[in-house]
Amino acid sequence: MEHAIYLVTLVGTGLVIAAAFSSLIAFRFGAPLLLLFLSIGLITGGDGLGIQFDNAQVAYFAGSLALAVILFDSGFGTPLNALRQAAGPALSLATVGVLITAVVFATAAFYLLDLSWLESLLLGAAVASTDAAAVFFLLRAGEINLRERVRSTLEIESGSNDPIAIFLTITLVEIIAAGADSQADLVVLDLVFGFILSMGIGATVGILGGMAIVRLVDRLNLDHGLLPIFVLTLSLTVFAAAGSLGGSGFLAVYLAGMVAGNSDIRAVTMLKRFQDGMSWLAQIIMFLVLGLFATPSQFPAILIPAVLLGLFLAFIARPIAVWLCLIPFRLPRPEVAFISWVGLRGAVSILLAITPMLGGLENGRFIFNVAFIVVLVSLVVQGWTVGPLARRLGLIVPSRLGPLNKVELELPGSARHELLAYKVAPGSPVARGERIPRWARPSLVVREGRSMRFQDMGRLAAGDNVYIFVPDRYPRLLDKLFASRATVDPEDADFFGAFAVDPGRPAAELEAAYGPALTEAERKLTVGQLVVSRLGGHAEYADRLSLEPIELIVRDVDEKGRVISLGLSFEPTAPVARVPVFLSAGEIYDRMVKLFRGRRRKMPGPEGAVADEQPTPEAMAEEPRIVALKPDQPGQGETETPEDAPPTAA
Repeated sequence: MEHAIYLVTLVGTGLVIAAAFSSLIAFRFGAPLLLLFLSIGLITGGDGLGIQFDNAQVAYFAGSLALAVILFDSGFGTPLNALRQAAGPALSLATVGVLITAVVFATAAFYLLDLSWLESLLLGAAVASTDAAAVFFLLRAGEINLRERVRSTLEIESGSNDPIAIFLTITLVEIIAAGADSQADLVVLDLVFGFILSMGIGATVGILGGMAIVRLVDRLNLDHGLLPIFVLTLSLTVFAAAGSLGGSGFLAVYLAGMVAGNSDIRAVTMLKRFQDGMSWLAQIIMFLVLGLFATPSQFPAILIPAVLLGLFLAFIARPIAVWLCLIPFRLPRPEVAFISWVGLRGAVSILLAITPMLGGLENGRFIFNVAFIVVLVSLVVQGWTVGPLARRLGLIVPSRLGPLNKVELELPGSARHELLAYKVAPGSPVARGERIPRWARPSLVVREGRSMRFQDMGRLAAGDNVYIFVPDRYPRLLDKLFASRATVDPEDADFFGAFAVDPGRPAAELEAAYGPALTEAERKLTVGQLVVSRLGGHAEYADRLSLEPIELIVRDVDEKGRVISLGLSFEPTAPVARVPVFLSAGEIYDRMVKLFRGRRRKMPGPEGAVADEQPTPEAMAEEPRIVALKPDQPGQGETETPEDAPPTAA
């Protein structure tokens, strides 16, 4: 017995170590990490090295607990500004998108596989959710600086669509097990009523549980070593409580993490580090267990239809669902195309495919094998192409900050202050003489191995290490002060345009200078407000707005989403990806307005003359009357605008 304990421990730790080392390979070559974890489980399973594991209940239990840990960490790391920015598109994809994906996929599965309609819908529900861990690892491994709106949409969708898919899958298993194949009305009523009840209870328990976690952490003076374990245990308590009440435990634990992560919870830095490590461990355990549970020797019999279904999901079902869900939102077609492609399937789909076996369904193992192959196809086909596709669609944006060397230290016994250690980077604002704000208290500077008080150091120099006391949730201004300039790349200069525009000047003056057609209401706005309005009410870094014959590029926004810096180009300078599909409602409206205005311009005037054509960009650039911009001069500070300057002078 003792020997068996040692053997099991040795094998288990060996698998975890192998999975951890495989992450180095994934980071080096950009391979989907989940694929490597699953491969290790398959190699060591019954058809590989011979480790027998065929307990569906244990696999589902371990996977569910691991998923709860991952979802709590995902919610904890989701900032409210990202939620406000991408909540509409993401929640649409996480609810309606899951349903559409399941139905479209089920239609193909019904004709390719020997399954009933309900069983096909069950398979579609199992593979309808995306895997956040796989998506964001690929973005990190490829060092992809993706547009914030796209990244936030994918993150929130991936964290919030699992509860919907889990509810659909479990409900369909119960209906099929009860023999309700022919009772279509009963099935629909059960799904609708059960969905509302499950999501309502899960959301209520999650929000209240998150508030309780924050209150307990602040009230109880726990040791710092015990605090992260206490928070993790409370999150699992929220998960179990919601599930026992008939709600979605996965939705509850995700919302609890979001509430706790966006509050003034004590020791937030330490909690993030601990949860990041626990999330990695949970992913490794879940993927290895699911890989061990699979039986590759059964795959050849269903390989061709399963691969076809995987390709159908990637190229047809997911894009249809994304396009239909994002029609009401003014997202550019390249962004919609990228979101539709980065719908990677992962451990959640495999975990849900176990439920038919737990429910005793006749085709339970068959459904699991098909879902496993579909996941493998998704990881192989989509997982290797995330980075190249983002670059091809022009969604890679220049970094807002250059290199930044910062360490956050939690102060013992302090609940409201942190100690930040910065290393002054060459070319950073503080190295050029910018002052540190008064709310930050520099206490120590280390220069060439010597420690001195900040007051005795004089001007900071590149290479200095500065230790600053700041309130927790400190403004990000410090990062901007200590970061070096973003790498000066000619492509970056082209991306943001060669001219600077004052977003505070009236939009009417912009129209008078360059001729873009504006409505009467738009003429009363400032240039910055015009950009925000045309972009659907929200502007973000690197957004581009075409106002023929010019293009405005958002260079920076403040914490409230107001445009504070704009660039202008007479010709599009960023790579333009031509995506023939995914036309949004906003684009349809814009095209109709453009067509209507074009017809008005062609209408003859009072004397039968046709309206003059717009001047060419070259002519405008040479026209002294409208040259209201100045080329950016690298290394120079901002200059004040004279009162009589042209409307868009920098």
